[in-house]
Amino acid sequence: MAARTLSLLLPASYAFSPSGSRRTGRPGCLPLQSSVKSGGLASSLLCDVAFLRSRNQTARIHRPVTKASIFFMLPTAKPDRAPADKLPKWSARAIKAFGMAELEARKLKYSTTGTEALLMGILVEGTSVGSKFLRANGITLFKVREEIVKLLGKSDMYYFSPEHPPLTEPAQRALDWAVDEKMKSGEGGEVTTTHLLLGIWSERDSAGHKIMASFGFDDEKAKELAKSMNGDAVLSYR
Repeated sequence: MAARTLSLLLPASYAFSPSGSRRTGRPGCLPLQSSVKSGGLASSLLCDVAFLRSRNQTARIHRPVTKASIFFMLPTAKPDRAPADKLPKWSARAIKAFGMAELEARKLKYSTTGTEALLMGILVEGTSVGSKFLRANGITLFKVREEIVKLLGKSDMYYFSPEHPPLTEPAQRALDWAVDEKMKSGEGGEVTTTHLLLGIWSERDSAGHKIMASFGFDDEKAKELAKSMNGDAVLSYR
């Protein structure tokens, strides 16, 4: 009866042998019958919990990473421009800026990720050459967000954006411009946030371009920024 009562109190992971003692298999743990006789039931339970924790930690360590591959490329409308192994990869900062752009679009409850969101994403990332250049020229996240609301208006407060707001056509063209520009240069390395920022600037009728222009960004500044296109290599990410 005692063993049967105890079995109701213990986790489902416990199994009992016909003799009433717990089956072994957990290193360093005594059989349950021995633990009860010696007054060490609490120790036995703690031992089992420790074993399960260590097993879970081991499982986490050896769990295969399935999402890493998505962080090498951003969405493109030109999948056939070159073989996959010939396409330049995006820098870590550019990848993060894109993720922050989607988040900023969701914060404003917009249904899409436009060039204005890409601009905010670059500023939120904050450590890239492009982001530093914008701030040095007085273009900050707070100012940009305020200007976006003025230009595009506020969304319905009860609307919920999709988890990954789809890119607008101008935003998609900005990403493709960045990749194409990198490929035309014939240089090695990655597509950086600077490429992305100049891609936004290339979309003359987009919200992102208009907002940059409203803060004094012009073609001369674009040429100045273009000199540091390769300044965001993944290995220098901090």
